[in-house]
Amino acid sequence: MAHYLIFLGSIRTSTPPAPARLGERVAQACLRLLSSLPDTTAEIIDPLTLDLNGPFKPHFAYAKAVVPDDLDALADNIEQADGYVMVSPEYNHSMSPALSHLLNHFGASLFAFKPSAIVTYSMGQWGGARAAVSMRAFLSELGCLPVSAMIHIPKAQEALHDDGQFAQEQERWESYFGRTLGQLTWWAEAAKAHKAEQDPTMLSPAFNTSPAQRNAPATKKS
Repeated sequence: MAHYLIFLGSIRTSTPPAPARLGERVAQACLRLLSSLPDTTAEIIDPLTLDLNGPFKPHFAYAKAVVPDDLDALADNIEQADGYVMVSPEYNHSMSPALSHLLNHFGASLFAFKPSAIVTYSMGQWGGARAAVSMRAFLSELGCLPVSAMIHIPKAQEALHDDGQFAQEQERWESYFGRTLGQLTWWAEAAKAHKAEQDPTMLSPAFNTSPAQRNAPATKKS
């Protein structure tokens, strides 16, 4: 059984002039299509259900005895998941600040050696495609490498109903989503199978002492 997390990259409760929470429709479509696959489960991670409004402090910066319960539960969920779907609108040609803020609460070791899929949307004609450019770099740094195919949904308020069903041309939309989700599930299954044979952290251990662990060896002066 494979399990996927769908991160909803919006905390807006209204999107004038469209109905509220346009991104929720997109996430619901991803949830429906992933959950329809054999031996596959998925769930939506909604930042509105988490208390992230205090001063920024990532999960790994807390002492274990005082980690907020919701952060700790989500950290476990991220670590156990087989892959991720990142749903984002476009802000200033970049990914949603709500999504980056949420993901920045967790260390890359929780996401590492698993794939991700990029899904963007907009009320206009571009479908948030420019946000995907920054998302590729961001997700690669987290270690959950994005698959090559992406999903971009222009005029999402017309393409999707509230429940994530497509308003028209359902077969074409599901085929379009299916190419990206197919790549995601293929890579997730491949990674999971290989991890059962070889622990990737033995080949590439996580940085857990200081940022200096990333540095190349210093050249000594002769």
